[in-house]
Amino acid sequence: MRRRSDFVWLTVIVIVVAASIWILTNPNFPIRLGLDLQGGLQVLMEADVPADQDVTADQMDTARQIVDRRVNAIGVTEPLVQVEGTRRILIELPGIENPEEALSLIQETALLEFVDTGDTPLPAGMCIRTTLNEGAPSRCEVVAEDGTVAAPAPTFPTVLTGAGLREAAVNADQLGQYFVDFRLTEEGGQVFAEHTAANQGKFLTIVLDKEVISSPTISAVIEDAGTITGNFTLEEAQRLATQLRFGSLPVPLRIESTRQVGATLGEESIQASVRAGIIGVVVVLLFMLIYYRLPGVLADIALIVYVLLSFAVFKGLGVTLTLPAITGFLLSTGMAVDANVLVFERIKEELRKGAHLEDAIDTGFSRAWNSIRDSNVATLVICFILWTFGRNFGASAVEGFAVTLAIGVMISMFTAVLVTRTLVRLVLGRAADRIQRQRWLMGV
Repeated sequence: MRRRSDFVWLTVIVIVVAASIWILTNPNFPIRLGLDLQGGLQVLMEADVPADQDVTADQMDTARQIVDRRVNAIGVTEPLVQVEGTRRILIELPGIENPEEALSLIQETALLEFVDTGDTPLPAGMCIRTTLNEGAPSRCEVVAEDGTVAAPAPTFPTVLTGAGLREAAVNADQLGQYFVDFRLTEEGGQVFAEHTAANQGKFLTIVLDKEVISSPTISAVIEDAGTITGNFTLEEAQRLATQLRFGSLPVPLRIESTRQVGATLGEESIQASVRAGIIGVVVVLLFMLIYYRLPGVLADIALIVYVLLSFAVFKGLGVTLTLPAITGFLLSTGMAVDANVLVFERIKEELRKGAHLEDAIDTGFSRAWNSIRDSNVATLVICFILWTFGRNFGASAVEGFAVTLAIGVMISMFTAVLVTRTLVRLVLGRAADRIQRQRWLMGV
């Protein structure tokens, strides 16, 4: 009965290993490299408000979510956007190709307004005041040659803001002119329908951050959808749609500092990490083989399975590999071997007491399990604390270390308890009598 159970587990192990190899060789699961390995841009942004003005945690978290959605829309692989302290947001953009575009997009407040200008069409690019931005900056004033304000910018009533939008997307007409389609929320649609029904033939000017985008004529009642035109290029239309789709920042942000990380450093770091990892694994394999002999061979096989499973999980879950993350993986590799050491030492103790090999194997695994479980659970608790610290305080290096270490610990429990035990029972158990007479094969 026990032998049948071992063959069932062996089948499960083979299936898991095959699935891991498939993931590792599948181009649809690329290895994600962090900023320190791939290169890219690190940006620290701060709330652009007076020092005595309060900025709530909810405002900063909302700003973080909006910035995160914006940088994901750029196509950055595995960006990091975290609140740091009470007024700052840390942004890491691995592999970014156009830093200026990214900075412009994530910093933009994108306040969209539909403004009632009555019978007055306004030219694109004109800066105006609205009932929502009475405190518009000086660029909205008409300035004379001597630097004095000749006339204030005109003020118009706001009908609806971007908060009334549900979604926005880019389209093109038959002439290749790009425009932005938008859909309204239920509340926004009601406001729009009432205004457009009462103002047929008048102008409804579209304003983004106090600057006129276009000034179309109301020719129909708009209840749930409309378009924004303005002689856009494709890039301009895509950027506008992204800004509208992901909302306005609750507080303006200014760039506190930027740091460009070169890819050359990443390549050197990757090569050094790979060499260190290979050397470390080879040394561990040799140690287990020399010291524990036949069980060491089985432990080496389990360790190879552990490495395959770990990288398959990293690729499958899209874990971002940084230097601290790789360090966490290498540390978990040592812990995976440590579990085997506990088991084999228990087995050797039972053999020295004169127990039969099969009984020694069962006793060794059962008694070592409590130590393995408790040590790994303690490590997982520490990983959770480190991960929480990294998420809340912007310490991405700590977070990456905690994630890979936790994954490695959980996989090591599987390989040490199931893979090693199954191989030991099937290989050593079938030759128990012979090995009992040649105890040197067990390192005793």
